Amino acid sequence: MRIIIETPQPNDEDVVIVRCASPDQRLISMLLSYQTANTELTGYLDDKIVRLNYQDVFYFEANENRVFAYYHSDVYEVKYKLYELEELFMPLDFVRCSKSMIVNMEKIEYLSPLFSGKLEAHLKNGEKVVISRQYVHTLKVRLGIEEVD
Repeated sequence: MRIIIETPQPNDEDVVIVRCASPDQRLISMLLSYQTANTELTGYLDDKIVRLNYQDVFYFEANENRVFAYYHSDVYEVKYKLYELEELFMPLDFVRCSKSMIVNMEKIEYLSPLFSGKLEAHLKNGEKVVISRQYVHTLKVRLGIEEVD
C-alpha cells in the first residue's frame, strides 16, 4: 500500500479518496472514526460543562427524557436524543442494546447468556448491562459471532 498526500488548490475543499480492492471493516471504522472525531460531545455534571471523548463512553442511556453518557465512574448529561447518538456513533463501535441504551462494544469485557434469549454485557468498569432479546442478533453480527440474515 502507498499513501499519497497532495496539497489542494486554494479554495478547494479537502478530499479523501480511498482506492482499494475490497474495503474491510477496519478501514471503514478508521475512516468513520476520523470523520466523527470532530463531533462535539459536551457533557454536563453538576455545575461543570465538560468536552467528552466518545471513545471513553461506556454507554449512553435515556431516562425520563434526558440522555446520559456513562464514563468509567462519572455520569454526564448530554444534549442529544438517543437516536441521534445512535446515528452518529453506530458506524463506529456503538450498538443499540435496548430501547433506552446504546453500548460501546470496545468497553464490553465479556457476554453471558440470560434467560429468555437476553445477554448480559459485563463492562470493563464492572457494570453490567442487559442486551434485550430484540437486539442480541445485531450485537452478535457486529461482533462477528453470527452471520447476517
